[in-house]
Amino acid sequence: MLLFPSSKINIGLSILNKREDGYHNLESIFYPVPLFDSLEFIESNEMEFDCSIEIDNEKSNSVLKAYELLSRDFDLPPVSIYLQKRIPMGAGLGGGSSNGAFMLVGLNDYFNLGLSTQELENYALKIGADCPFFIEDKPKLVHGIGEILSESTISLSNKYIFLVNPLIHISTQQAFSNLKLKKKQNPSLESVINNQSVSEWKNTVFNDFEKGVFAQFPEIEKIKNTLYKHGASYASMTGTGSTVYGIFDSEPELEGFFESYFTFSSKL
Repeated sequence: MLLFPSSKINIGLSILNKREDGYHNLESIFYPVPLFDSLEFIESNEMEFDCSIEIDNEKSNSVLKAYELLSRDFDLPPVSIYLQKRIPMGAGLGGGSSNGAFMLVGLNDYFNLGLSTQELENYALKIGADCPFFIEDKPKLVHGIGEILSESTISLSNKYIFLVNPLIHISTQQAFSNLKLKKKQNPSLESVINNQSVSEWKNTVFNDFEKGVFAQFPEIEKIKNTLYKHGASYASMTGTGSTVYGIFDSEPELEGFFESYFTFSSKL
């Protein structure tokens, strides 16, 4: 079976408070982006995993976690897996989470396991907080640690997105260490999104991780400023970084500005 795991951006990312279990409650909108990896698996005599890039610890890979989770509850045969990575790792785009979620969906379909969307999301949460979003892979308002998903009416149809990843790996732990929590009484993110144009988000929709990350890596803030300078209606770092995206009304002309970085542009 051949699958194409997608990526996502965060439109707004507010850290609301720290929980007793050490995790943080958040509010964000996850929006899918047509930047894909490719993931293929076939039945095999033995379990095999291969990837186009080196992975530090294959046993912690989300694809293998997905197989292991389902194999505990179902009699799955060994499979041979090949993952072709295009989505940068540690970039705030959810590539690893997407790989795991799509593997769950693929195994469910291929082996006719009969799992519902909710059941698949429950398995996905055991892989990672962002993982349940990719089961349905459509815009969602997200709360909790990422596991509370509700439909979002947001649409960026006919807009263009430009992603810039400066090839800086920022760990989630590193991003949280620079985070300063503040009490907030802001209107809900969904309310803001529904009542404002994209160009108004600049002053109302924020990623709480930007301040700390920009202080440590000024080149990431420079990317955001460059996107605005060249016509972005809205620009933001996604997730805990380091990717920055710009949303444009027309196809952006940015050739030559980010030659040493990973870039991706597409109509949404």
